[in-house]
Amino acid sequence: MTDRCIYIDADACPVKAEAEAVATRLRVRMVLVSNGGIRPSANPLVESIFVPDGPDEADKWIAERAGPGDVVVTGDIPLAAKCVAAGAQVLKPNGEILTPANIGNVLATRDLMQDLRSADPFRQGGGRPFSKADRSRFLDALDRALRRPV
Repeated sequence: MTDRCIYIDADACPVKAEAEAVATRLRVRMVLVSNGGIRPSANPLVESIFVPDGPDEADKWIAERAGPGDVVVTGDIPLAAKCVAAGAQVLKPNGEILTPANIGNVLATRDLMQDLRSADPFRQGGGRPFSKADRSRFLDALDRALRRPV
């Protein structure tokens, strides 16, 4: 087992099972962080952390611990920015890799879209459904991230 860790922002993560399969194959510790409602895994490499209810409690927990060599899986862009700044590799569940080179643009786009949604209360949805191709891209990106030298 390596010193690396996969931190999963687990409350709304659609790729927990895929991440666990990769973690098991590569013998990497994985931590699922949530406010509850997630069944703990029997896998000895997988730890479940339940944080108190409240805004961004899981994000705070992950941001305080993630660092170089770790991989963070989240769709939360402010959390991703903190983890990238701490030296962790960050993946969105669709396999998109967030890096120091692109996190500023991703954060700015998120803020712009949030402003547009708040300005137009009738604006519907925004994202496309999660697909098999997204799942496949995630698996490939996680495998590459964990095989990359620290």
